[in-house]
Amino acid sequence: MVIGPVYPYKGGIAHYTGLLSKALGSQYLVDTVSYSLQYPKFMFKKEQKDYGNKTFEIKDARFLINTANPFSWMKMKQEIKKKEPDLLIVQWWHPYFAPCYQWMLHGLKKTKVLFVCHNVLPHERFPMDRILTKNTLKNGNYCILHSKEDEENLKLLLPKLLYERTVLPTYQAFCLQHMTREEARRKLGISLDDKVILFFGLVRKYKGLGYLIAAANRIVTQYPEMKICIVGDFGSSREEYMEQIRNTGVEDHFIIRDGYVPDAEVEPYFAAADLNVCPYETATQSAIVQVAFGFELPVLATRVGGLPEAVTDGLTGYIVEPMNPDAIAEGVIRYFKEEKEEEFRKHVSEEKERFSWNRTVEIIQRLWKAEQE
Repeated sequence: MVIGPVYPYKGGIAHYTGLLSKALGSQYLVDTVSYSLQYPKFMFKKEQKDYGNKTFEIKDARFLINTANPFSWMKMKQEIKKKEPDLLIVQWWHPYFAPCYQWMLHGLKKTKVLFVCHNVLPHERFPMDRILTKNTLKNGNYCILHSKEDEENLKLLLPKLLYERTVLPTYQAFCLQHMTREEARRKLGISLDDKVILFFGLVRKYKGLGYLIAAANRIVTQYPEMKICIVGDFGSSREEYMEQIRNTGVEDHFIIRDGYVPDAEVEPYFAAADLNVCPYETATQSAIVQVAFGFELPVLATRVGGLPEAVTDGLTGYIVEPMNPDAIAEGVIRYFKEEKEEEFRKHVSEEKERFSWNRTVEIIQRLWKAEQE
């Protein structure tokens, strides 16, 4: 049994859960259980669902868990006890889910529990997050982690819990039309003669967009044909970033797509780009890297969290120091000056097996077998 968000819920964790369920389904009978309510509206006021890309759909998924309703937790626990699945795989990324998961998982004797930890501790910390996390994960038999930072956090919280660390698998499900660069740029109104770097995803301070903006003048001075494409939901911080862009002196080199991008509209941005930039201040890992790799698009990322484990410096992209606009500018300039795109794309393609979903299934099997022994 797999528990977590799936289509039509939005976001990388929903994509992950759906793709993992499909990969496991090729070998096992998988019961996928999602949420009837993921977050209450007062916590997440924007639309939580996106019906645009059925590639992620799990046709027999059941939406049973209301994370804000204890009666739902009780009912789900009874079902788990009745069905006694051999393995229960639970997605974990935020202590909000602690009360719900603790109630459902506490005291299970015949079912093993594996947590897939997208973040052991949340990006935006708050009081009690450690104790909530510890009291939840101690109900598990093992964990899958995606960064060294998460590994260190887990060891501090639960040093005896069995785990394996691995890179995120590649998200190839966004290649819906298999657009050429020419088609994608024509759709977006970008010249074939332009150089294009892409920042994609929900805009939050820890993702370091401000450092990329601060690097823009130096990049554009070197390459006047450069376009800096920023695609994502700015939320309440929009004006702060727009003012910073205006102050760069190269505002007309920015292409801004503010707001949530439905799955069905993601492809042109990655297909049109020459390089994806992840200038994070902090991170555990980033699904954006794996979306880019799904398009065989090289990535420039910062040396934080699991990003250096995903991006092989000098082969599939560059790793630069975080919170350093000069380092970002130097990496971008070097990439184009040394004409690395064709070489790096080739290496990205060659590393596909390292990021395959079959590899993740093998890790689950290995953990399960080791615990049984």
